Amino acid sequence: MSGRVVPCSPKEIGSLFLFEELSAEQLGRLCSDGRVELFQPGPVYREGDPATCFFVMIEGTVVHSRRVGDDDVEIARTSQRGVYSGAVQAYIGDRVRQVYQNSMRVTEPTRFFVLPADTFASIMREWFPMSVHLLEGLFFGSKNTQAAVGQRERLLALGSLSAGLTHELNNPAAAAVRATAALRERVAKMRHKLGVIAEGPFTPEQLTHLIEIQERTAERVAKAPVLSPLETTDREDLLTDWLEEHGIDYGWQLAPVFVQAGLDVDWLEQVVAAVGEDILPGAVGWLSYTVETELLMDEIADSTTRVSRLVDAAKQYSQLDRAPYQVADVHELLDSTLLMLSGKTGPRIRVVKEYDRTLPRIPAYPAELNQVWTNLIDNAVSAMGGAGGEGTLTVRTARQGEQLLVEFRDTGPGVPAEIRDRIFDPFFTTKPVGQGTGLGLDISWRIVVNKHHGSLAVESAPGDTRFAVLLPLNVTDGDGRALRPAREAPDAPEGTE
Repeated sequence: MSGRVVPCSPKEIGSLFLFEELSAEQLGRLCSDGRVELFQPGPVYREGDPATCFFVMIEGTVVHSRRVGDDDVEIARTSQRGVYSGAVQAYIGDRVRQVYQNSMRVTEPTRFFVLPADTFASIMREWFPMSVHLLEGLFFGSKNTQAAVGQRERLLALGSLSAGLTHELNNPAAAAVRATAALRERVAKMRHKLGVIAEGPFTPEQLTHLIEIQERTAERVAKAPVLSPLETTDREDLLTDWLEEHGIDYGWQLAPVFVQAGLDVDWLEQVVAAVGEDILPGAVGWLSYTVETELLMDEIADSTTRVSRLVDAAKQYSQLDRAPYQVADVHELLDSTLLMLSGKTGPRIRVVKEYDRTLPRIPAYPAELNQVWTNLIDNAVSAMGGAGGEGTLTVRTARQGEQLLVEFRDTGPGVPAEIRDRIFDPFFTTKPVGQGTGLGLDISWRIVVNKHHGSLAVESAPGDTRFAVLLPLNVTDGDGRALRPAREAPDAPEGTE
């Protein structure tokens, strides 16, 4: 879209902060080679089009947006004189693709100083040759460094998460293996016991009663109550005494199994009434195998369920097979991240969840929010001494107006006031060399602010450090229209324009 060309005043151009140090001759050349255009409300240029012009706003209001699937998501709106946009990288030439990195529109009549991209590049090289070399080095060096360090950051995070997940999976998997081996042994003994019973003095009626008791016993195992240590000990003593009184010398071995299954003296009385005293030892032995197999199958079921939950948490964390942008429950995201990082927290770091479950689901990039949670939780755990440290990590959610708050609070030593304003800067880290890249909080800030239009802030005092993430409950464009979850996510925006 083209605006209406209006007179260019070197004096007015010189009042813009970009040009205030230029000479009268240089300002005259800008006015002769460039132009001032007045744009009516509407689009000025669109993202992805060839970057043909460099724009500097003289007066008015501009809105920058990025394309997200089928929608334009606003990333900046300003009325500040002198803000610039467009072909800002023209001086680099063909070494990068020269297209507009975002879309720009104006919401009121707005005047721009417009300089063709080729002219802008020539003037930069002619007037500021050293600066151009420095900017080129900064641009490519920063791009390469961020790519390399960012890749290492992701690999380190992936390795840490993989180690934690492997550790968490190992426990239930090992338990299932042990329980399966024990179950095979018990089933083998049951087969042997079945042969003994078949050759023994059991009548058909007694066998029928024994099978009925076996079925009722299996049902009781599934409904076994949870007892306190004192209650468990008392009931084991009672069962041991009863078994010994009825001629079962190994009762002290059976009593703990029966108590774990929720069986008591009344149940044993029912058994002896059904089968009689003469075959009671064999019946009790047979029923003990039944109880043990049921308990082992419960253990296997519990272990495999834990494995399944861990796999589900890993899928939830990675957001595999899900749209990049969707309506998500932050509590599900937080829980999956905490589970994935549970191996890093250690036994002496207490995790407290203060969730407001009434909060609605929000439109978001879930996989990237999980990256934010990972970085903030990892920083909090590190501040408290890592897996071997001690403290409390509190994760709180709440509603603040039309925003959703996610707060991470740790009891570490705090962030010193003199560096608090720098912790979100790229490559700034307080960790020893080799232990931190300085990109975790920078990446988190970009994800929260640039992609989710929220905010990320820190408050810190010794023993009380809080990182607060605020996310909008509803995302709208500049005209107040609600944005739908999109199919694709944009790259992180470039630096401030």
